[in-house]
Amino acid sequence: MKTSETDVLVVGGSLVGLAAAMFLSWRGVRVTLVEKHAGSSAHPRAVGYTARTMELLRAVGIADQVPAAPEGFRLRRIRVESLAGKWFDESAWTDDGPTVMPSPERGAAVAQDHLEPLMRARAIELGADVRLATELVSFRQDADGVTAAVRPRGGEEASIHAKYMIAADGTRSPVREQLGIGRTGRGGMRVLRSVLFKAPLDEYLASGIAQFQINQPDFQAFLTTYHDGRWVLFLHDDREHTNDELLAAIHRALGRTDLPIEILTTGRWELSALIADRFTEGRVFLAGDAAHTLPPSRGGFGANTGIEDAHNLAWKLAAVLDGTAGSRLLETYDAERRPIAWLRHDQIFARQDYKAEAAGHGATTIYPDIALELGQLYRSSAVIGASPDLPPAATPDEWCGQPGTRAPHLWLAPTLSLLDVLQRGWVVLSDDRRWGAQTVRIDAKTLAALGLSPGGAALVRPDGYIAWRSPTFASPSALADAIATCTH
Repeated sequence: MKTSETDVLVVGGSLVGLAAAMFLSWRGVRVTLVEKHAGSSAHPRAVGYTARTMELLRAVGIADQVPAAPEGFRLRRIRVESLAGKWFDESAWTDDGPTVMPSPERGAAVAQDHLEPLMRARAIELGADVRLATELVSFRQDADGVTAAVRPRGGEEASIHAKYMIAADGTRSPVREQLGIGRTGRGGMRVLRSVLFKAPLDEYLASGIAQFQINQPDFQAFLTTYHDGRWVLFLHDDREHTNDELLAAIHRALGRTDLPIEILTTGRWELSALIADRFTEGRVFLAGDAAHTLPPSRGGFGANTGIEDAHNLAWKLAAVLDGTAGSRLLETYDAERRPIAWLRHDQIFARQDYKAEAAGHGATTIYPDIALELGQLYRSSAVIGASPDLPPAATPDEWCGQPGTRAPHLWLAPTLSLLDVLQRGWVVLSDDRRWGAQTVRIDAKTLAALGLSPGGAALVRPDGYIAWRSPTFASPSALADAIATCTH
């Protein structure tokens, strides 16, 4: 059997797998990705992407290819008799968000099957070996790496040896199952059937509402749009429907029968909320739905959480592979990302959309969306000084450079954010050159935003999170010690 070598094998080529391949390749890591399907799903799934996801796409050079959501956009949901019938009450989510976005980017509302080709093309451009219509047959791992057998559709089985493997192979994850990793959480909730269709319905979007809970005495459904002429209707049952039945259901949801309807495809969805008991086993890492399945929500906690999984893991793998960090750094992936998955799991069931289905789950404190997007806190051995009394999340304006938080966005020039000088490597932010050659000079305003006095410094990791800070000047050896502690 022919064997090829790579640094990282990514299993699964949807959003999270593509994100992993893209972020790793951007950092110069050799990546091979295998995806059993020949392309993106015919039924788009995710449609909303947070400002944080857009910051990550900005760093690798494709954010400007993704249509930004309108200024002040937020997903609004309303209960209606039908689209053309009576509209009742709008259901609350959290808040309207900040008046000034603490990010150089806004969120995006674009169908997953439109975003994936952009990510796939960028990953390939950066050097990733992307193999579509290729399935993982088996794998084994040892102290030196992971050896996988893969089979292209209609072709012969081949072997890939990788130093590490990322499983982004979905909620049923055969990789996770083989590793024997269990899951806990709210669990299975219900099964939905859906129909994707095209219809000229833009007139109903003028109010800014894009999600409609259909409420009729004998017909309950959910209707939303991908903002490109395509709509999806979710039916609260689990059976196959004939084309005539689907058309009748669409007509009931619309409250009219005079429009041309083009049915595109159907889907079956198992709603669940489950978090893997661990995100890593040896040299294999779980990401995205393989690590955490979260029901669709207006916070965008599914796809966006998975994309940030991939980003968190990519810089750590790159550092270990190039020898600038010890393998212990990889342990911080589980330590940092699994609590975030649980935080978002519990936030979903504390909020109005799923509160009735919480079944004993849910948080006692509800954090604003912007806190979960841009203000989450990491605690691990790759962070020094994340005080135990800090909350798991807070709005960006409530943070002041604490270790474990995302470095703040501040404009350094009309189109240059502080975030734009981060993410390539370790960066020291200070107004004092005595900290060393990797220091990026900052002004008094930025010092204050980081909780620093003149001469102080903040050490920022390659993912843009603050690893350590010294409020005032200290010996540069303290900085060297902090880097060594965080990377070994």
